[in-house]
Amino acid sequence: MLKTPLLHPQILHALASAGHSSKILIADANYPFATVVAPNAENVYLNLSPGKLQVPEVFAAIWGAIPIESIAVNVPADGSESEVVGEIRQLAGPQVPLEKLGRFEFYDAVNTTDLCLVVATGEQRIYSCVLITIGYITEHGQVVNA
Repeated sequence: MLKTPLLHPQILHALASAGHSSKILIADANYPFATVVAPNAENVYLNLSPGKLQVPEVFAAIWGAIPIESIAVNVPADGSESEVVGEIRQLAGPQVPLEKLGRFEFYDAVNTTDLCLVVATGEQRIYSCVLITIGYITEHGQVVNA
């Protein structure tokens, strides 16, 4: 029996197989899933239809299952933040560092060998992709989120 609200078996398997500094991409519906991801990453398609599921919903479920060290988000060239970035900030709280990356910087950050999981969502709001770096749990069981 699981104590986490996250029940998706493929996502749970990928998270259980990952470790400290592994990365997870939660991507909006516009992300180029076939071309801009690391080849060894597990791909999970939750984009059933437009708007279902959204990035913050997926983030909240994953947040409850793993420690998070840091977050990177993609932003337009002017550096402005999408509504989704604000929602992610609110969910993660001030203790987790959030880095803003331009489109091509974000693609470079995603296309690395430490990307273990890509979750495709039906998120329609643009610039809504989130890259999570997994934190760690101490020898005494303390979860370190940042």
